[in-house]
Amino acid sequence: MGKDPETAGGPEPAGGPPKEAENRLRWGSHLEFLLAAVGMAVGTGNVWRFPYLAQKNGGGAFLIPYCIMLAVEGIPLMFMELSLGQRLQQGSIKTWSKIRPYLKGIGIAQVVVSFSMTVYYPIVMTWCMYYFYLSFSNPLPWVKEECDAARADYSCCLNDSAKHFYYVSALQVTSSISDNGGFVNGVVICWVISWVMTYACLFKGPESLGKAAYFTATFPYLVLFCLFCRGVSLEGAGRGIKVLFTPDFSVLYDPNVWMDAAGQIFYSLSVGFGALICFASYNPIKNDCRKDAIFISLVNCGTSVFSGIVVYSILGFREVNLRAENVLKYAENLLKHAENVLKTLYFIRYSVLEG
Repeated sequence: MGKDPETAGGPEPAGGPPKEAENRLRWGSHLEFLLAAVGMAVGTGNVWRFPYLAQKNGGGAFLIPYCIMLAVEGIPLMFMELSLGQRLQQGSIKTWSKIRPYLKGIGIAQVVVSFSMTVYYPIVMTWCMYYFYLSFSNPLPWVKEECDAARADYSCCLNDSAKHFYYVSALQVTSSISDNGGFVNGVVICWVISWVMTYACLFKGPESLGKAAYFTATFPYLVLFCLFCRGVSLEGAGRGIKVLFTPDFSVLYDPNVWMDAAGQIFYSLSVGFGALICFASYNPIKNDCRKDAIFISLVNCGTSVFSGIVVYSILGFREVNLRAENVLKYAENLLKHAENVLKTLYFIRYSVLEG
């Protein structure tokens, strides 16, 4: 007798698929799941934290422990979470409870961590939207910002108009915790919009989240690509990229470098938060989650390296400009000094001749 197409992929696991799988919501397509998982994993940890850690821990040499930790812990943990959610067709708490009732606390802890991230991430979105709105101003407000010398509590920002604008004008930070200050209307409006957008993505579960992922997962790559094209065309971009990838192999003997690599893998792949278990539970039970785990992990880490190139190309341009600016200031001071010397010599000459 021929095999049924539904079971042709292999023998059914012991006990068969759980009853919850029959009525479980599903992604609209497998692509929606991949985009949602990549969109959740890729974030600020890829764009800013990875370039910082790479520069801090030996440049290109940091890629060695980073890739090793990806193979040793990143992909295996990603595969474990996807397989658990897909096989048991439940969220984080029920998944760990089914494995062992005593492990229910792991699921609860993951929900608490995810809740904490859900609370503070809309604040990050709020700042992004607020600055995006202000970026249409001409000139940019943080460029023309005049530092308020009366704010002695922020004297560290007096020489940096961008910092001064962020703390004093955008956030309107008060001088002490006892002073609550007031609401910043623009920030509050952006905060409300961020929560409305979050609800709109989630109110129908994987159905609405999958559709939103077509934009939320692809738009950051479009922005990164535009920044890449602009960054590599700037003067000094090659110097900045060279700094990022110039290896210092002596740091590999430092265990802290390996700890940073392991922490970055955990942070950037979003393993251990329980969200991947939930995402995978909306997949068909016969889905090949091993390929998904490898694909998501490689895309995430490849994004980190690509973001590093973008960031350091711009930093290289900034370094060249600052160096040119310093040279101009030095030349200006030198000319002023030479002018004073010439005036002094002229005065001496004039005095001698007149005397």
